[in-house]
Amino acid sequence: MRIGIGLPATLPGVQRTQLLEWARRAEARGFSTLAAFDRLVYDNLEPLIALSAAAAVTTRIRLATTILIAPLRANPVLLAKQAASLNRLADGRLTLGLAPGGRQDDFTTSDLDFHTRGHTLDHHLTRLHDTWNNPDIGPHHTTPRLLIGGFTPTSFTRAATHADGWIAGGGDPDFFRHCAQQAHTAWHTAHRTDTPHLTATCYFGLGPDAEPRAGDYLRDYYSFAGSLADRIAAGVLTTKKKVSAAVEEWRAAGADELILFPVDPDPRQVDLLADAVG
Repeated sequence: MRIGIGLPATLPGVQRTQLLEWARRAEARGFSTLAAFDRLVYDNLEPLIALSAAAAVTTRIRLATTILIAPLRANPVLLAKQAASLNRLADGRLTLGLAPGGRQDDFTTSDLDFHTRGHTLDHHLTRLHDTWNNPDIGPHHTTPRLLIGGFTPTSFTRAATHADGWIAGGGDPDFFRHCAQQAHTAWHTAHRTDTPHLTATCYFGLGPDAEPRAGDYLRDYYSFAGSLADRIAAGVLTTKKKVSAAVEEWRAAGADELILFPVDPDPRQVDLLADAVG
């Protein structure tokens, strides 16, 4: 199982110097992937922009959206061109993770219909593939790896139809194991001969101030979720022992890659996590 690390792009007030140094350290310490996830109504950086900055200061580490809310991008042809452009400039390192999204305020602010987002995503996925195969629209021969997020049966079917794998946007290892089985079943039903790339995600924060920082940030970020925000904050990996145990649990659950997202933008967190993972 590979170990990736999230960029601090969703942490309010993150600075350019922090993000770029984070990316450099993540590559130097051997992490598999630098990832960013998406939200519109929050003080965060847009993920494709953040990953473009990371691409400019790295050469080997993979880059991933985990996930991008595709229905918020009204023009799927433009999204396809943006993703292909980033993948070209990153020398083929991009993984494009997409999902329908789950926060209604992102759609209301955009004057988009929240309740048809699944259908919109399906339409976008078809147009993405059409665009990447269109000889009139470049850049050519630079299709990114594609992952799909979501926990409904439709999400697994969608992944097996359009993508290279599935990504979990939360949950514990036991729940991931159940979802991994659904992904493999969807692949079998679709008569695919390959296996799905399965990605898990969780939060970490190390050092003496980790727990209060995690609580403040995650209760704010997940304020729409009520009491679930407290449970998410309580599940942050805040010690080396917790990190080591979590890595083994996700490995046993069938994850091909585990991406750990920060609650603190200090680039020293990269080194602390690398030391904890071993």
